[in-house]
Amino acid sequence: MGNVYFGVNLEFVRHEDKSFEWGVEKAAELGYDYVEPMVHLGRELLSEAGYFHSVSMLDDPYRVKRACEKAGVRLSGLSAHCPLCKPEISTEYLKQAVRFAAECGAPVINTDEGPKPKWTTVEEDHALMRYVLYEAAQVAEPRGILIGLEPHQQYSKTPAGLDRIYNLVKSPAIGINFDTGNSYLSGEDPIKWLEHVLDRLVHLHAKDISVQQSSAERGKVTGTPVGCACGEGVIDWAKAIEVCRRAKPDIVFSVECGTVEQAGRSIKHLKSLVK
Repeated sequence: MGNVYFGVNLEFVRHEDKSFEWGVEKAAELGYDYVEPMVHLGRELLSEAGYFHSVSMLDDPYRVKRACEKAGVRLSGLSAHCPLCKPEISTEYLKQAVRFAAECGAPVINTDEGPKPKWTTVEEDHALMRYVLYEAAQVAEPRGILIGLEPHQQYSKTPAGLDRIYNLVKSPAIGINFDTGNSYLSGEDPIKWLEHVLDRLVHLHAKDISVQQSSAERGKVTGTPVGCACGEGVIDWAKAIEVCRRAKPDIVFSVECGTVEQAGRSIKHLKSLVK
C-alpha cells in the first residue's frame, strides 16, 4: 500500500511572467510538497529573461535541486512531453531528460506520443515509438529513472491504445503517468481507467474539468493543457485518492491548472479529503 502526496505542475504560473524559482517558491507558499518542472532543450528567450517557468536542460541540474531545497519541496517528476512518433525530436530529448532527472533528483519523466507525422501509418508510428522508448529506457534503467506514459494524444486516448504503447518495450523503467482530465475528455471513465493501470502507475496528473468544458469538448478532444481547480469540476477526487492508496509505490498527484488562484483552491480541496 502506497501513500498519496500532492504536488503541482509548474504550468500553474505560466501566465505570471515569472521565473522557475518564483514558481517553486509560490508552490511551497500554497502548501504543496512536490513540484513538477517543465524542461526544454536549447535556449528560450522568455525563460532566459526570467519571464517563464521552463528550465533548459543546458542549465546545471543543480539549479533545480537547489531551488527545491531552498523552498522545502521535492520533485515528483519532470514534464518532458515530446512527440514519440517523431524520433528525430524525441530520442535525444528524452535521453537528456533522463540524465537531467537523475542529477537533479526527479524520479520520473512524463511524456506522451505527441502529434503524429501527417504521412505515416498507424503501424509505422508504433514502430517509431518503439524505437524511441527502447532508446530512452536503456538510459533510464541503470539510473533508476521511470518514464511515465500519459493518455493525451491520438493513440493513447483509450485504455487499449495506451496499453499498446506501454507494451511496445518491456522495461521496468516504463510506467503510466495517468491524467484524470485527459482521460475524462476522451470520453472514458477516469476512475475505471485508473483502476486498470494501477499496477503500472508511477505518477498522476491531477486535472479537473469544468462542467462547461465537459459539455463543449468531451468525446471531441484527446486532452487539454490544464484544467480548472480540483474540486470545482467533474472528477471524483475522493475516489481517485482511494484507488491510488492501493498502488504499490507512493503516488504524487501533480495538479495541472491554469492560475495561482486555482492552484491554491486545488490544494485546499485535496488536503481536505485526506484529513
